[in-house]
Amino acid sequence: MGETEKTVVRWGMIGCGSVTERKSGPAFWQVPGSSLEMVMARREAQAADYCERHGVKRYTASAENLVNDDRVDAVYVATPPDSHLEYALMAAKAGKPCVVEKPMALNTDECDQMIAAFEKAGVPLFVAYYRRSLPRFKVVQDWISEGKIGDIRHIHWTYHRAPNPNDIEGKTSWRVDPAKAGGGYFVDLASHGLNLFSQWFGDICQVKGIKANQQGYYAAEDAVSACFVFQNGVMGSGYWNFGAATREDRVEIIGSEGRVLCSVFGEEDFILEGIETQRVNVLNPDPVQYFHVENLVGHLNGEGLHPSRAEAGRNTTWVMEQILYG
Repeated sequence: MGETEKTVVRWGMIGCGSVTERKSGPAFWQVPGSSLEMVMARREAQAADYCERHGVKRYTASAENLVNDDRVDAVYVATPPDSHLEYALMAAKAGKPCVVEKPMALNTDECDQMIAAFEKAGVPLFVAYYRRSLPRFKVVQDWISEGKIGDIRHIHWTYHRAPNPNDIEGKTSWRVDPAKAGGGYFVDLASHGLNLFSQWFGDICQVKGIKANQQGYYAAEDAVSACFVFQNGVMGSGYWNFGAATREDRVEIIGSEGRVLCSVFGEEDFILEGIETQRVNVLNPDPVQYFHVENLVGHLNGEGLHPSRAEAGRNTTWVMEQILYG
């Protein structure tokens, strides 16, 4: 869409699971210039229920009907990763912009197919790495770019938490089914941080990893360690475990003249210890994808580039693929 076309972007949403209840769905009708026109779910009753509870006008059980509807300008795919390729290609064929939930796809081959299709169609493809649009993380980006801790040397992320009770009880979940998710909780959660870090330091260009399944509750990995290098030479490392006694989410950015302490999922203060000392806490919006959607609308109306486009999403999928299977 250009500046001379309609300013309201009418979205069609494929999938109406938990992520759309509070994190994303409401943003598509709360952001000025955006409306949620239509919802699709394979179970029509689920789509109808979503529309009734959220005041969305129309629903369907057919993705084809939604994508090809004349009243839908752009498509949001809010389904597990195993169907992202199918629905994204459908949107590209219809010549409509599309945003897919993270991670972008099951593997880099699927990412490449998606990127090629949208390049051919001449419309943009985005990935819902919404942390790139949050003011909370711009604080860290500004500290880095302003040289508050000198030259950046290394970033390390420690993330661990207790097992999910549902996994202990043997209840099934697509998030720990590699065929549907591309991996387990590492792929689902670590992708957020890895993608965010590449916004700060450029794409990751070298990576090595080790994985294990220590608990045996599901087929996917539950313990991962990795080291990596960004385009600008900053080095990084990470440790993720989903069978620990306690929860910790701690990012340390080490510079030549100080450090930054922050988290990816937490709500605590971000701490600067460098040339000057600061403690800052910027609260996230509700819904948390508000600024992500606001940037989508701006991009589609020619008002700047969205920070989470397909190429960055592809790099994150490549990194996780190398860590788990490289």
